[in-house]
Amino acid sequence: MKNKKIIIVGGGQAACQVANSLRQQKYDGSISIFCSENYIPYQRPPLSKKFLSGEIDSDRLYLKPDKFYKNEDINILLNSYVQEIDRKNKTIIYNDKHKMQYDSLVLATGAIPREIQTEKEDLKGMHYLRTIDDVKKIRNSIKNSKNMVIIGGGYIGLEVAAVSRAMGLNVTIVEMADRILERVTSPVVSDYFSSYHEREGVNIMTKTRVEGIEGNGLVRSVVTSSGVIKTDIVIVGIGVIPSQELAKSCGIEVSNGINVDEYCRTSDKEILSAGDCTLHPNFYYKKSIRLESVHNAIEQGKTVASTILGKKIPYNQVPWFWSDQYNLKLQIAGLISNYDDYIIRGERGEDSFAVFYLKDGKICASDCINRAAEHMVSRKIISEGISLEPEKLVDESRPIKDLLN
Repeated sequence: MKNKKIIIVGGGQAACQVANSLRQQKYDGSISIFCSENYIPYQRPPLSKKFLSGEIDSDRLYLKPDKFYKNEDINILLNSYVQEIDRKNKTIIYNDKHKMQYDSLVLATGAIPREIQTEKEDLKGMHYLRTIDDVKKIRNSIKNSKNMVIIGGGYIGLEVAAVSRAMGLNVTIVEMADRILERVTSPVVSDYFSSYHEREGVNIMTKTRVEGIEGNGLVRSVVTSSGVIKTDIVIVGIGVIPSQELAKSCGIEVSNGINVDEYCRTSDKEILSAGDCTLHPNFYYKKSIRLESVHNAIEQGKTVASTILGKKIPYNQVPWFWSDQYNLKLQIAGLISNYDDYIIRGERGEDSFAVFYLKDGKICASDCINRAAEHMVSRKIISEGISLEPEKLVDESRPIKDLLN
């Protein structure tokens, strides 16, 4: 395959994993990665945590050092935007006029922040958080701020709230839904995190719509259905949408993401896709899903590389995620959209407990707070379809791993 040309569009976890896996599997042809930012591929989860707090710098974010790409003969093109795919001639057009041909094309375009509609979109102090440069701008705004409003009570909003409280800011979270984390977890876990944040001094406003953001060149207040909140900085964290326009514009099938099969092939079999941008079949939940997770990006990246090299190894993974807030690590396994019961291991309200969600008497998902062992065991239980009596899970006299013996 020495004369084969592979182009990867995207500069994140999935893109890096595809290139790395290709070289690990002894592919010796051309690899080019197009990064729209001025940074080599980097990890995003620390952006709202240790990078925002200043605990680590940007060099610690890089998935591989610069020398890795040189040693592995991987061509990295920074500040490069792919605007068009010519499927007939197997060519991409980038940076307005340049062209490059491919044998296999990988779309690892990720996701972009969902934007809020305001009359004054150029206000200083209003931020989204998705990139290194976004966080650098947020840091500068924080230096001159006392009050922060976070729009959205998901992972990003809560992680930013935790870091910002540690920096001494007054923080208010505005969430339109009935509870924080509504999309990803159950009321019992939402209530726990809501109470924890409130104990740390965060003001949480649920069932509250944002009706406007006011200021004169600089953010001064957020107008909501519950009143006006004075603020110096606004962070918008209302979710992301898949970056699928490039695929859509060349006729590749998309819905809520780029449609791929279990081998990460799009409707054009010479074009593959991996990461946050894909809508893919999930074996365990018998439906197509789109995931925003490191694990998904890594495993789909491996699948893409195998598919390109002619090895049909399907993507077949139990979804899992994590979030760090204060001294809490929330680890989620599986999807909770269809559970009919739950049980708790440990004391609800303490800083260490696990919630197991059941469907027809079997574990379908779990939320583990400072319970790494329970998280790992629950992933195994779900992936292997292991049946356990609920009372055994509740009994903490036995280590969780012993329940599998």
